Amino acid sequence: MKDATVSARVECAVKNEAEEILRQIGVPVSVVINSLYRQIIFQGGIPFSLTLPRKTRALDGMSTEEVDTMLSSSYAQSLAGEGRPFGEAFNELEAGLE
Repeated sequence: MKDATVSARVECAVKNEAEEILRQIGVPVSVVINSLYRQIIFQGGIPFSLTLPRKTRALDGMSTEEVDTMLSSSYAQSLAGEGRPFGEAFNELEAGLE
């Protein structure tokens, strides 16, 4: 029996966007909250990672010095035989896309 109320303050834009998505898939907000609470109980904690995502920096977001340092380091590792064959690395990346 549902006999408790949960109140939380959230950003208006976040609330509206999330509720619109839930409306489109036909799931009431209360079902999502109840499901989240059940997963917290089932898993004994928050059911998703609360870590900062690792951001991969693109070359256009790096200074010339940063790019030169990265390339020099990679070249030195290659000369020292510390790398992996291209095909092996490519296959691993490709497998991660499946």
